[in-house]
Amino acid sequence: MGDLLQQASLASEFPSLAQRVNGEPLAYLDNAATTHMPQAVLDAMREFETTSRANIHRGVHTLSQRATDAFERARGDLKRFVGAGPGHELVFTSGTTDALNLVANGLSDAGAGRPYLQPGDEIIVSGLEHHANLVPWQQAARRTGATVRILRPDAQGRLHADDLAPLLTPRTMVFAVTAGANATGERPPYEELLALAAEAGALTVLDAAQAMSHDTPQLLALACDFMAFSGHKMYGPMGTGVLAGRRKALERLTPLRFGGDMVIWVSEQEASFAELPARLEGGTPNVAGAVGLAAAAAFIEATGRGAIDAHVRSLRAHAVAGLSALDGVTVLAPHAEAAALVSFVAAGAHPHDIGTLLDERGIAVRTGHHCAQPLLDHLGLGPTTRASFALYNTHDEVERLVAAVARALEVLR
Repeated sequence: MGDLLQQASLASEFPSLAQRVNGEPLAYLDNAATTHMPQAVLDAMREFETTSRANIHRGVHTLSQRATDAFERARGDLKRFVGAGPGHELVFTSGTTDALNLVANGLSDAGAGRPYLQPGDEIIVSGLEHHANLVPWQQAARRTGATVRILRPDAQGRLHADDLAPLLTPRTMVFAVTAGANATGERPPYEELLALAAEAGALTVLDAAQAMSHDTPQLLALACDFMAFSGHKMYGPMGTGVLAGRRKALERLTPLRFGGDMVIWVSEQEASFAELPARLEGGTPNVAGAVGLAAAAAFIEATGRGAIDAHVRSLRAHAVAGLSALDGVTVLAPHAEAAALVSFVAAGAHPHDIGTLLDERGIAVRTGHHCAQPLLDHLGLGPTTRASFALYNTHDEVERLVAAVARALEVLR
């Protein structure tokens, strides 16, 4: 199936990739930051905008009804995509960061009553996290008097269930973990970690942004109260995302945005709020974005999640082998076989310089701390160069990457 994904017919589904950069064919290897969109997603969004654009839920006219139907159909399609059951609900957000802030704020804001988090409570966050799954919890702790504790990875960047168990106490109220570390590619045993935390009585939070495009977590199979992900990392539009999870857990959240469609009635002094999911979706939503996100999920399913996963793993293994063979190059988490990305550091060469020289050859990578500075500080490696793979990338592009890094190191040294 991996060979199938290298066919020109599939690559041609992504119009933005058929361009040259600095005179070279574009090798886009920055997919952990943002993927490109296939024609099917572009067509779905254009179809909505040209035939059904209107505000939802509030109008009796035909276009409003069409828009409402399209929006709610997208919700239903995405609930099936993430394996939601009858006890789950799905809320549209602007992305993973928005979704995680909604959870952290919703559990720490008093709203109309006592906040879920209280002084002396503990929030456990893994040491692999993107800043978006750390900083909101720091702020929640400051607001409430709770304490943030870190589940630290080992020297190779792995998380272990045996290290989580001693951290869990009767005061553990929240456990937050990633399904895939965006800085190293580490895929922690999040299924086991979530189950341990849930058994201890904590609410559980999964940042699934890096997994959704190829190793999609399924809610019914997880002890997961809240799961967040972004459209732009799974071949969908920017500014779209999802917070999905157990309805009972979502009902605990104080809304982050008030007004618009999330109210039932309003007086001069009081207001009553709608039921889920509307209660957490105040304001006019990105309806075309929701349609595009559902189309992206359909594209992934049509291509085959297993085929995509096998393909990106193969590309990652190829890149690890090639980069590790270069003098002075250290690959982070070389053991992380389930990853779709590879990060590395090179002695005597700054990542920004490497990235600039790669761009001259039409190769797009990401450099820096990747919004995961505590993890890279823990590993003692500083900023890195990161190449990340998607279903449209090829082994030829991996060969170009390795050759271009080798040449960049010759220049910089």
